[in-house]
Amino acid sequence: MHVLLLKEPRDGESGPDPYIKELVSHGHKATLIPVLSFKFVSLNTLSDKLFQPEKHKGLVFTSPRAVEAVKMCLEAEERREEWNSSVKDKWNNKSIYVVGKATGALVRNLGLNPLGEDTGTAEVLSRVIIEREDTNILPLFFPCGSIKREVLPTALRENGVPLETLTVYQTAEHPDLEKNLKNYFTEQVQKLRPHF
Repeated sequence: MHVLLLKEPRDGESGPDPYIKELVSHGHKATLIPVLSFKFVSLNTLSDKLFQPEKHKGLVFTSPRAVEAVKMCLEAEERREEWNSSVKDKWNNKSIYVVGKATGALVRNLGLNPLGEDTGTAEVLSRVIIEREDTNILPLFFPCGSIKREVLPTALRENGVPLETLTVYQTAEHPDLEKNLKNYFTEQVQKLRPHF
């Protein structure tokens, strides 16, 4: 059987996608076609906020893309040096919340110590945050995507935990999705035609 996976490849992993690896191990063929693309926005604002940790109670990351946006802000050598010499430690004295092990690993690569990797969803993470945080004047800072769900912001707001959000990436259809699908199905049809 040939399986078509319509998903994003895993970032930062070497070798084949784990889904393809699993399918192949069971004797299937698999093709992965990416369906989404991401455009990073508001990076100057994000950078300003990252380098003023005193204005926030902590950080919240619910996606690897948000961490990628932070990493982009640290690409300039002088920013990276400032981050490593003092800013990172100031953030580590605060709460750094994440959803999932993949996001947690990326946050750790920034030199930060994440909490909540085992939560798995924004809903569960919001309960962890509500248990740990009081209604402080300083908000948690939440860099996020344009199509984030409102579960976490709503839960925190309803429980008096201040949260400041900033959209740092926009999600759109992958520019080559239609072309890649046409090519895939054309190839599959050609394989089915009898060869005389």
